[in-house]
Amino acid sequence: MTALSESDIRAIVERVVKRTLGESQPPPAPSAIAHPSDGGGLGGGQSIALGADHGGYPLKEILKTHLASLNYSVIDCGTNSTDAVDYPDFAYAVARLVSEGKAWRGIVVDGAGIGSAMVANKVPRVRAALCYDHATAMNSREHNDANVLTLGAGLIGANLAKQIAEVWLKTEFGGGRHAKRVDKIVEVEKRFLKD
Repeated sequence: MTALSESDIRAIVERVVKRTLGESQPPPAPSAIAHPSDGGGLGGGQSIALGADHGGYPLKEILKTHLASLNYSVIDCGTNSTDAVDYPDFAYAVARLVSEGKAWRGIVVDGAGIGSAMVANKVPRVRAALCYDHATAMNSREHNDANVLTLGAGLIGANLAKQIAEVWLKTEFGGGRHAKRVDKIVEVEKRFLKD
């Protein structure tokens, strides 16, 4: 197997991002999107951008099927195998879809979930939260209005990951005293954005 150069990898990632965002590329192939069923699931057809690195790939595939069964439309941002890749590329693809309003929420899976949270939080309008149990999932939505969830495939099992994703997706932002704090997060972000 021939190793890819750094420029080859950059070109591949750019094509993935463009394809995912629909920029000058045909829409993703039908197999890339798991459309919601007609059943009475939780999702109501809202779109979830879903991505992972090689360590998170198996769990991403489990979550993709699970979310579709709950009536969510899943936009699969890759990766599509356990071949080694760099998590920042896929965290960025998911976060960008959420930031631009092309996905309602995003979920990224890597080995620990930490790196993907760091990357996603660099993207304007994204509030990514690493969650590892029901309490952190609920808190990140209710108190922080998180719009990207990161999970560590090496830290939690598939059943817990499915439960965390469900709790996170169905928990509403609490507003009230939390709203002014989220507004302050947004204000900090704005200090570093160019006009």
